[in-house]
Amino acid sequence: MLERLHERGFDDLDAAHLNVLQYPGPQGMRPSDLAARLRISKQALNYLLRDLERRGYTERRPDPEDMRSRRIVLTRRGHSAVRVIREAVGDTEREWAQEIGPKRFAQLRALLLELNELS
Repeated sequence: MLERLHERGFDDLDAAHLNVLQYPGPQGMRPSDLAARLRISKQALNYLLRDLERRGYTERRPDPEDMRSRRIVLTRRGHSAVRVIREAVGDTEREWAQEIGPKRFAQLRALLLELNELS
């Protein structure tokens, strides 16, 4: 994913940023909820969010439901980066399906999704 991002002009992103941008993405989340989902401290997440904001990928906007809180919003550049990430994941999934066969890949994918829900 990172290689594909760099090839497409998103060379200012690194592996730590991918944690924030990974599926399903941070769009509309409160930073505290995203930190909990990623299992990182709020301080670590705020550092990453500030960096992504400085680079033009995200913004934090007031939460319309609670003006004391903020919500994370992807910018146009952020949405573009996420599309490249999803494209790279799709290519990898197709390669794996060709290697192990569509039926076994479907089983693998289902198991990975199940494990992701458990964690």
